[in-house]
Amino acid sequence: MDFDFTDDQEQLRDAVRKFVDKGYTFDRRRSIEAAGGFDRTAYGELADLGLTGLCIGSAFDGMDMGPVECMVVQEELGRGLVLEPLAQGYICGPVLDNHAPQALKAQWLPRMASGAATVVLAHQERKARYRLEVCDTQATQAGDGYTLSGVKNLVPIGDQADAFMVPAMLGGQMALFLVERSAAGVSTRGYGCQDGSRATDVTLTKASAQLVTVNGLAALELAVDIGLALTCAEAVGVMDKTMAITVDYMNTRKQFGATLSTFQALRHRIADVKMQLELGRGMAYFAALKLGEAAPARRRAMAQAKYQLSQSMRFVGQQCVQLHGGIGVTDEYIVSHYFKKLTQLEMRFGDSLHQLGEVSARMQETAGVFA
Repeated sequence: MDFDFTDDQEQLRDAVRKFVDKGYTFDRRRSIEAAGGFDRTAYGELADLGLTGLCIGSAFDGMDMGPVECMVVQEELGRGLVLEPLAQGYICGPVLDNHAPQALKAQWLPRMASGAATVVLAHQERKARYRLEVCDTQATQAGDGYTLSGVKNLVPIGDQADAFMVPAMLGGQMALFLVERSAAGVSTRGYGCQDGSRATDVTLTKASAQLVTVNGLAALELAVDIGLALTCAEAVGVMDKTMAITVDYMNTRKQFGATLSTFQALRHRIADVKMQLELGRGMAYFAALKLGEAAPARRRAMAQAKYQLSQSMRFVGQQCVQLHGGIGVTDEYIVSHYFKKLTQLEMRFGDSLHQLGEVSARMQETAGVFA
């Protein structure tokens, strides 16, 4: 099997890396964070590169690419700590394409592909604790449409997105709906997150909604699995850059007249960091390649990948901060922001303990070793 990236994938990586290096500097990121954690102009620049339509079909003006290309993009965005949630389009686009009626796809997918509209997943509720089947939001049929009532938490840029993809209970079964932010009965409360990004609590009070699919749990599982694979890819980029910054620091910082990189004990520690990074990278590739599998195999693979990435992120972040010493936790120094990002990513779509439980629940007679 050939694990090399194609020329097109390498060109895509190069284009995104150039944007991050030249157009999304640390100072620009700090200004976006101070302004609330989301910048329409920066999102528009990502759209100009064609990234918003990456995984949307050509029938809806997209680029018709797949999970590997999305992984490449997210890894490079992770290297630059890009705050704009491009991944939300990669989550909602395929779910709408696979599950929504044709009219709804024609209404939203071309606008998402061009970057003119942002649709984000709004599924998390306070008492759910990452469990997808737990949902208190209720849907009621109203004539030819539906209304939704409930509260969704930690919705990415929810106070600035154009629409939400919302799971809700309909007649005792979970269904998936699309709710426009401008609809009557929708209210939002935005706030900043630990990593500098923006999230929102969305309150729905008999808000008008369009039905995506009555098979809501299966669609939500697909959305979250895509999100897990993208999170793993982004984490690889963050860890890769964190290690690079740390190695550069060790090659320049001197103690007792010698650079830190000459001390054998510290060299061993950075070797362990590299090992964890590569373990994480391999599982991120595994996750991207498993997205096309049937749901049971896909769900298990995503839990396995996220568990390993959670372990790697925690180790890489802690070790790199410690190798920097006190400067590693100062807000003025960039590595502290990578550490905060790794901490936040470890919690996204389920922390390590949750994913360990998911892996355990999906073990069969082979205990997941040879399956």
